Amino acid sequence: MSEVKVNEELQDDPAVESTDVEENVDVNESESDKDLPTEEEVMGPEQQLDEAKEQIADLQDRMLRAAAENENFKKRVERERLARLKYAGEAIFRELLPTVDNLERALDHGEVEGVDAEKNLTVLMEGVQLTLKSLIATLEKFEVKAVSSVGEPFDPKHQEALSMGVHDTIPENHVITDFEKGYYYKDRLLRAAKVVVSSGKSKE
Repeated sequence: MSEVKVNEELQDDPAVESTDVEENVDVNESESDKDLPTEEEVMGPEQQLDEAKEQIADLQDRMLRAAAENENFKKRVERERLARLKYAGEAIFRELLPTVDNLERALDHGEVEGVDAEKNLTVLMEGVQLTLKSLIATLEKFEVKAVSSVGEPFDPKHQEALSMGVHDTIPENHVITDFEKGYYYKDRLLRAAKVVVSSGKSKE
């Protein structure tokens, strides 16, 4: 069979023609996909501008928030530093208070009734009084002051009740006496007072 005749038969074969058509369709589809515009090309210039503005606004908001947080942190650190400086001597003065208590007790025990004043006792009393006076003056110089509680209403925020007792003149829930005075350092409570609280008049 001649080559011319074979070619003619292939051209007349419908199967050959459909295969060629499918290959041509695939090629055309792939080429058309390449020609599709991207998302950015679909968006117009105005839309791209709006999107860019939104991104800039978001970045500015984040930057402002970060700056505000940093500024708040600096202020908090500065407040804590000033507080530490303001109350730097608090622990020292708290240690001095037991000395005041001991001197006050010594004065109370040194007052002996029914006995003539002796020289040694007089000298001791005078010395203790002077020491106490000097120490209190030193505390007041550094703004450490005692708070009187006797006759005042009992306040658990500033006082600690050791016991309760009947009293004819001091009303109920008021302080009869303070076993240890309360002290303030500037505007802060340095030590709560230890007090005896009145339970009112005797029922009898």
